Amino acid sequence: VNNVSSLSLTITKVDCVYEIVRFEGDIVSGNFVVVNHHIFWSSDHPGIDFSVTFVITSPGGDILHNLKGTSGDKFSFKAPRSGLYQFCFHNPLSTPETIAFYVHIGHIPNEHNLAKNGSLYFFPLNSTPKF
Repeated sequence: VNNVSSLSLTITKVDCVYEIVRFEGDIVSGNFVVVNHHIFWSSDHPGIDFSVTFVITSPGGDILHNLKGTSGDKFSFKAPRSGLYQFCFHNPLSTPETIAFYVHIGHIPNEHNLAKNGSLYFFPLNSTPKF
C-alpha cells in the first residue's frame, strides 16, 4: 500500500485534490459521494439535483475520468505515468455541496524489488523453514 487518503470537502464552485503517484503502472482507485444533509431531513427539494462533475487529470494533462451530473461513483485506473494527479469537483449549484472523497494509490513491487528488501523467501515444498 502506497497511499490512502480520505477527506470531506465543501465545494462552492470548483475544488481539486492532488495526489502524487510515485510509479508508472500504480493502481489508483477510490470513490466519492455528495453528502447533502438537509435532503435527509426534508422532502422540500423536488427537482433539485444534488450532483457534481468529477474530472481526473494526469500529470501530462490528459483527462482520464470525466463524470458529469453525478452524486457519487467509483473509479479505478492504472497510472499511465508517475507524477501529480488532479481530482477536481465542479459544483453547478450556488449552494455549497459536501463531498466525501476516498482515494487509494497501490503499488505492487516487482520480484526484483521484493528480493532487494530481503522479504522474499523460497522453500522447497516438502521442507520446513527455519529462521
